[in-house]
Amino acid sequence: MLRLLFLCTVAFSLMANVLAAEKSTRSCRIIFLEAPDDAPEKIFLSDGVSMREVELPRMNLSDIYPLAEGDITLRMFSQKITDLAAVPTSAPSATIGADVKDFYLLVSTDPANKIAPVKMSVINANAANFKKGQMLWFNLTKNKVGGRVGERDLAMDANSKTILDAPSRKNGDYNVNLTFRMPGDERLFPLCETKWQFDDRTRNIYFIIPVAGSRSPRILGFPDYREEPKEAKEP
Repeated sequence: MLRLLFLCTVAFSLMANVLAAEKSTRSCRIIFLEAPDDAPEKIFLSDGVSMREVELPRMNLSDIYPLAEGDITLRMFSQKITDLAAVPTSAPSATIGADVKDFYLLVSTDPANKIAPVKMSVINANAANFKKGQMLWFNLTKNKVGGRVGERDLAMDANSKTILDAPSRKNGDYNVNLTFRMPGDERLFPLCETKWQFDDRTRNIYFIIPVAGSRSPRILGFPDYREEPKEAKEP
């Protein structure tokens, strides 16, 4: 009888967690920027309520992962942890405030961490701050970067971020022409001259990153398009 009661309690707890996840209005997408060749492609992510295995994509955003509400601490593990109340304090972690409902989890390598060889940074992507059609830029280099992105001017200092409004008034191709300046050198060097595609349903996040052995940085772009939830049909 006690064993049956225990099993029923566990089953109810698991069902409650599943229902909470389904009702959650908080979610994140993950990107593993500049991952080394031997970095893990999947890892276990805990929000303090549940744990799931998640992908660590290199060249695109992950699936959308629902997470618990309120103030939470995310932690990552190479191996699945069965007791969330006794997790190692040295596990990679990131604190999320209750007001952050949508965010990107930027993962980078940390081979010194024995629990999981990664570390996390949180990029707030709440709809009020980052709207459809806009572009979120991160310059992770020591260079100044600037130029034209469609109808918008881009001017970024070293190690900075900015949001650009929609680069075009209509969907389709638009011109991109960017240059950069190296520290202590006022000369302009070409970075990017091409055409990109605009879709007003999509948010885009861009990273300007240094390239080993090259003076020219690299631009990595990740579109974030999400299907609109379907309205329930009346019976």
